[in-house]
Amino acid sequence: MTKEIESLRDLYFDQLKDLYSAENQVTKALPKIIKKVSSPELKKGLEDHLKETTKQIDRLEQIFESLDGSPRGKKCVGMEGVLEEGKEVMAEKMPADLMDAALIGGCQKVEHYEIAAYGTVRAFAELLGEDEAVDLLTQSLEEEHATDAKLTELAMNMVNLEALEEGHTTRERM
Repeated sequence: MTKEIESLRDLYFDQLKDLYSAENQVTKALPKIIKKVSSPELKKGLEDHLKETTKQIDRLEQIFESLDGSPRGKKCVGMEGVLEEGKEVMAEKMPADLMDAALIGGCQKVEHYEIAAYGTVRAFAELLGEDEAVDLLTQSLEEEHATDAKLTELAMNMVNLEALEEGHTTRERM
């Protein structure tokens, strides 16, 4: 049964639950992605982000405590879809360098989704005068931006270049 949303506070609470679900889905998906990655630098970056995601969940739980509410009861279907795309990529057969490039793309889709979600709930928190929540959400939003930037840097300076070289090697063999 869905709860009726009648105010910005209700919407804020609903979107926080959605974000909580999204982050929990990410913590379940990241270990599988990490196992599939071949680049040591990418693997390390994703392991670090998994630890960060756990802290982000803790921050969300702090916000729910301050609101005297439970974070449970909602499934983020948006994140479910983004992660399902990632599963499809991981099932593809391709050279390791190309897989790493594809997984970075998938991880960046996750980051962009989270950036949008954190930006939205932070804006609601600001309007509602939830100053402590704004601070906590800002920390997580900044971490998501930093992870996205790290993924871009890895892609442009290493992984995609290796995938490009793999493509040349494959074409030369044909």
